[in-house]
Amino acid sequence: MSHAHEQAAHGGKHGSLSSYMVGFGLSLVLTLLSFGCVMTGMVPHHLVVPGLMVFCVAQVLVQLGFFLHMGIAPEQRENLMVMACALIFIAIVVIGSLWVLHNMNAYMMPGMAHG
Repeated sequence: MSHAHEQAAHGGKHGSLSSYMVGFGLSLVLTLLSFGCVMTGMVPHHLVVPGLMVFCVAQVLVQLGFFLHMGIAPEQRENLMVMACALIFIAIVVIGSLWVLHNMNAYMMPGMAHG
């Protein structure tokens, strides 16, 4: 069975070389913008973190779209639901861990509080 037949049988759709190059270019630009945002000092200090968050979300969307070929097409709904569930689980673990660590720092050693 040829590669094209295997893709059709599994519902897979792969991008072309130009699609991968566009994704690579966008990823590179977003990475350089993030680096420049921090290292050049041209961005006001209070805007660095929000700027990095915007570039981070854009980078994730570029990676998902151009390299993992995830979209909003109806046939990809299961993939999106699995990813959404995984992101919720990851968020619960990360936020819960930060909460526990903050509370441990705040309540375990009150005599050693900073500031």
